[in-house]
Amino acid sequence: MVPVMSAQSAQVNLSSTPLWLVRPRSDGGSDYVSFMPALAAPAGALVEIRLGSHLPPQMPLLKRRLKLAPAEAEACRRRLQQEDGYQRCEPLF
Repeated sequence: MVPVMSAQSAQVNLSSTPLWLVRPRSDGGSDYVSFMPALAAPAGALVEIRLGSHLPPQMPLLKRRLKLAPAEAEACRRRLQQEDGYQRCEPLF
């Protein structure tokens, strides 16, 4: 079970603070999205978003990776939480 954090829709500075979102699946696994400051970009310029799935005890599967400007990443986070059922959580791995 993934520990879900409260205040799921509170705004976070995604360009400097890592954030994880999770959505449980019916098979016992979970879909996840992580927002991290992009390492190859100047500080605060880009946010790296990783989308994947995890079904323990298997290794996590990275499905997609993209880099967005902080404002676009924030809009993506909001949509995932409000429309797609993702909740803020502690890092999965």
